[in-house]
Amino acid sequence: MEAGGRPSQAFEVVSGLLRSYFIDELGKEHTFLFAPEGWILADLEAAGYGVSSKLAIEALEDSVVVMRPIFEVEAKMLKGDMQMEWQRMLRRAGVLQRRVLMMMSTSALERYEYFLETYPELSGRITQKLIASYLGITPQALSKLRSDRVKDDRK
Repeated sequence: MEAGGRPSQAFEVVSGLLRSYFIDELGKEHTFLFAPEGWILADLEAAGYGVSSKLAIEALEDSVVVMRPIFEVEAKMLKGDMQMEWQRMLRRAGVLQRRVLMMMSTSALERYEYFLETYPELSGRITQKLIASYLGITPQALSKLRSDRVKDDRK
């Protein structure tokens, strides 16, 4: 599977080994996940949000893979309220996937801006220490980042 499309399939590994990866804006390749036998790979962010896939999937060994529609479980097993809960769970998994990919390839400033976009109501409700922890930086680095951002906004 190549990045850029709207994936509708999950890949269940019967035998062999797959990996999912992405290439950032600078052309650097980042491995996101390995999937040996018994694992399932899918771009949950793309599926949960209806956006283009950032991940590509490749076989690292000769592999037997069963392709399943991502929403197969939802269509066959879930009705009513459970279907809504499935959609919420898929979206949360997509947020986590996006966060991991960002931690692997973006600057602290980009991660902070993403935090502000994703959780606009939280910045005044939680401590700087917790925000810094979420971003993977120190509270001091966050303080400097916020200060620099304010200076840039004044220009």
